[in-house]
Amino acid sequence: MLALLGLETYQGQKLSLQDSLQISSDSMKNWAPQAPKDLPWSFLRKLQALNAEARSTTMVLDMPPDTRPAEKESQMEEEIVYWDTADDISADIYSFSELPTPDTPVNPLDLLCALLHSSDSFLQQEIVLKMALCQFALPLVLPDSENHDHVFLLWALRGTVRTCWPQPPRAAGSFREDSVVLARAPAFAFVRMEVSTNSKSQLLNAVLSPGHRQRDCFWHRDLNLGTNPREIADGLVEISWFLPSGREDVDIFPEPVAFLNLRGDIGSHWLQFKLLTEISSAVFILTDNISKKEYKLLSSVKGSATKYYFILSPYRGKRNTNLRFLNRLIPVLRMDHSHVLVKVSSTDGAGFVRRVRAIVAHVTRSPCRRLSVEDMAGAARKLGLRVDEDCEECQRAKDRMERITRKIKDADAYRRDELRLQGDPWRKAAQVERELCQVQWAGEPPEKYRAELRHRLLELRMQQNGHAPPWGLQEFVWGISSPSAGERQYFLRWMEWGLARLAPPRPRPAPEAILALRPKHCGAADLSEPPWPEPLGVEHFLREMGQFYEAESCLVEAGKLPAGQRRFAHFPGLALELLLRGLPLELVDGSTLSTPLRWVTGLLRELHGRLDRRSRLVVLSALGVPGTGKSTLLNTMFGLRFATGRGCGPRGAFMQLITVAESFSQDLGCDHILVIDSGGVVGGVLSEAGDRLEREASLATLIMGLSNVTVVSLAETRDIPPAILHAFLRLEKTGHMPNCQFVYQNLRDVSAPGSKPRERRQLLDQPGDVSRAAAQMEKQGDGLRTLADLTFCDPEKQHIWHIPGLWHGVPPMAAVSSGYSEAIFELKRCLLENIRNGLSNQNKDIQQLLELVRRL
Repeated sequence: MLALLGLETYQGQKLSLQDSLQISSDSMKNWAPQAPKDLPWSFLRKLQALNAEARSTTMVLDMPPDTRPAEKESQMEEEIVYWDTADDISADIYSFSELPTPDTPVNPLDLLCALLHSSDSFLQQEIVLKMALCQFALPLVLPDSENHDHVFLLWALRGTVRTCWPQPPRAAGSFREDSVVLARAPAFAFVRMEVSTNSKSQLLNAVLSPGHRQRDCFWHRDLNLGTNPREIADGLVEISWFLPSGREDVDIFPEPVAFLNLRGDIGSHWLQFKLLTEISSAVFILTDNISKKEYKLLSSVKGSATKYYFILSPYRGKRNTNLRFLNRLIPVLRMDHSHVLVKVSSTDGAGFVRRVRAIVAHVTRSPCRRLSVEDMAGAARKLGLRVDEDCEECQRAKDRMERITRKIKDADAYRRDELRLQGDPWRKAAQVERELCQVQWAGEPPEKYRAELRHRLLELRMQQNGHAPPWGLQEFVWGISSPSAGERQYFLRWMEWGLARLAPPRPRPAPEAILALRPKHCGAADLSEPPWPEPLGVEHFLREMGQFYEAESCLVEAGKLPAGQRRFAHFPGLALELLLRGLPLELVDGSTLSTPLRWVTGLLRELHGRLDRRSRLVVLSALGVPGTGKSTLLNTMFGLRFATGRGCGPRGAFMQLITVAESFSQDLGCDHILVIDSGGVVGGVLSEAGDRLEREASLATLIMGLSNVTVVSLAETRDIPPAILHAFLRLEKTGHMPNCQFVYQNLRDVSAPGSKPRERRQLLDQPGDVSRAAAQMEKQGDGLRTLADLTFCDPEKQHIWHIPGLWHGVPPMAAVSSGYSEAIFELKRCLLENIRNGLSNQNKDIQQLLELVRRL
């Protein structure tokens, strides 16, 4: 199977997340796979885009229809084999005949298992995370029957977070958000014994689907290619959850419930079945009939807290046999007659689903087993299954994380007392540097004032340099300095989760309230502080490293410290390794909205040295109104890891690097794409926003000035936020204007992708009070009457996009909107086309970017 899918080369050196994210010519095509070797890449690309059809393995054979039959017939004639003696015939020929051929469609579950076997731990985690967002069932036990090495996927599931609003009614405090591996819930397993006319997966989907619209969470026989025989996926255990929204009219169950599905027959996969009996509150066994062999099999299951239910679809004439064996099993499995359900072709399907739901609800209301995925992993270890998280690198990284987080009792106090350089000293230094920049470009400022500012800055940097790195930061630096790249990545993921667990829970409104929370243009909200305290994260440790480097560099520049006595010169190289491994790094400090120039310059110089001859860059950025999904948009387009969620996104700006495949770099005109995600640039009332508006306008100017292409994410308003208008006006003076694409997301009245010409013309032509006020503040009088007055903005070109909401239905059980995925793909294709056709600013190398950062 691995050879058929072209994955055999990834059994030694596993497929990595960076491998899967490269930009190639295929990134601009909405192509269908033409051979089995295309299927893994098609799956990864569609999954990244949150495409609900990602699991489809349909292929379009690249062969003219009129030539195909003759060619196939000639191949068949060539492959006839004549055997001289019986001794020449081996049983091996039968196994070969059962394998799929290049023309045979591949079962989607086989594709998933083969891809997981070929991926490293971090790509596995990304695959599972995207599957969860698509509402697909997730792999829990990955089978390897050939080597008898089944793996429990604890690490792969650890990055997936679930949100829900358990009943009683949706108060602010009822919202829960946690990793799926930590939250406890009752679990219900569905298994097959020998033959079952009824489909487990279809039944599970019906149980999980509210209303009449069935969701295909579990892949089943009635889907395209669902009847194709499984070659390697038997023994796979999948898991999915029902998560309540807090609405009684929508919720099937009032609390979270887990559902488990074993692929294949329990007799052939006894170890997996044994695990399910150890971790489930109840097990539903689907079979057509119970024979003596099956009776003996089930009689060996010892008594436990698990309840057992049978779903029978008996053949005619087998009724008495079934009753005889069931009566014997009742005392063994501690059942009664209500635990036996019969479903035949004449059974009312909806009524039967209601009955199964009633059983599940009854079990959850009574005292029953409630386990987390971590608890399930413990049971798997006892049974001899391998747990992916138990590797040495992962455990060493976890131990180091725990040593750091154990010392953190209060996140705010830790940031104030331990990470001291990024507090008040950095705010004061940032203010002085801002003044120095302003007087530098102000013509001929008084030299005495400039000298005073330099002296004040030097004093602040000397204060910073007088501190020694705290113990926690030293441990962090050791963690990211590990000679093992895998251990460094494990450590960073552990730190992200460990620090997230320290954050106090934030109240969150119910789903429909979130949908109603639309950012309003020109709101007079106080923007001086974030809506809640910034949670402690990995970026704070990196920010502290940056400040140690900044202070030391400043002293070296001033001749106050010999270059040979530097202690932190290697810090940018350590941070660069993280950037190359997919971690977003801070470009603009979110707490001060200032750029640590020496730190960013050091990073870019390290990047220039590392990339060598492949240093041609395109900078793509996104900024705009908070809560409009710009971080999710970037993540979906390019598979990035920017923070998402209302209040969770960055306040400043973060950057990630995407590699362009060498085979495509000449055509695209660049070797890498640097993607910048900004914090929300909120449009406040101009007369009241004060210094905050000026800082946000400076942030927008910096990001757009660095960019070749900028995506501006807007709310349900025709006014562009004032800070972005200021950036347009400032950059218009310089002639350095990026290619801009305006994106409306989550519009209630938009159901299809694409641009609406009438609204495009209105957006570009409507003057707006904010536009006039911004022009006056930039001393342009009434020069900017409409957005179309800007030279870059041609009303006849595609500059405005309407993107449907991500979810179809009520979260957290809402399905992904197919329109969202399609619109995101079209936007991505447009952005790459603009880069390739030179419609953006001139592509730059890293040296040019360094100079641009300094000037801006």
